[in-house]
Amino acid sequence: MKIALVTGGCHRLGAAIAARLGEGGWTLALHAREDATPDPALRARLAAAGAGWHGFAADLADEEEIEALVRRVAAHFGTPPSLLVNNASLFGQDDPASLTLGTLIDHFTINTAAPVLLARAVAALAEVGPGPRAAIVNILDQRIRHPGGDQASYTLSKLALAGATEMLARALAPVARVCAVAPGLTLPSDDYLPAQMARLEQAMPLRLLPDPEDIAEAVAFLAAAEAVTGQVVFVDGGAHLTAFERDFVYLGRDLG
Repeated sequence: MKIALVTGGCHRLGAAIAARLGEGGWTLALHAREDATPDPALRARLAAAGAGWHGFAADLADEEEIEALVRRVAAHFGTPPSLLVNNASLFGQDDPASLTLGTLIDHFTINTAAPVLLARAVAALAEVGPGPRAAIVNILDQRIRHPGGDQASYTLSKLALAGATEMLARALAPVARVCAVAPGLTLPSDDYLPAQMARLEQAMPLRLLPDPEDIAEAVAFLAAAEAVTGQVVFVDGGAHLTAFERDFVYLGRDLG
């Protein structure tokens, strides 16, 4: 049995990742902070694929709950997870002028510290043998290539997680592989206008924006790529090749 633990795996991007993994033969441990009940669309896809799953609630701001989560998954399924997707994320609105020690700590706790501790826990239960190694895939953000001042605490925490990806790839080898996916604008919030989205799409080098299935496919590839570790795959329509002046939500609105 192949067990994949997907944090924030019940909704939005996490649900797309979980669905793709379930369809690829993984049994899923779906994490949420409080109510670990998958979206109806995710449940339907998992049922159609015959994929087993169980929900696990845990607060990733609580060190004891972080440390216990991987053990709980292993106890429930009778085997530890061999794939961890660190997808859960905190996204706040601040900038260098308004960020505080509190906002920095909050973002680093969820977006950096929790993924590192979970990766360590998965590697601790993994074994080196003839079968596949454990794999960890961190979800980053294309902005790590050209970081700006918008959403400053979030951006800094994702930059730290990018650094942790390479550090862990070195430190956890040969027991585990550690890689990352850096998405571009994928699931816009209600703050985006339809005409704005069309202009942003044309602003990308590939003239397209990724959809959740693109991100999920990259995660599935890294989960199976036995000779790959320490790599970041940008899935962003080429956005990381351009140094945008502001976060996407502030761009392309003038004619909105």
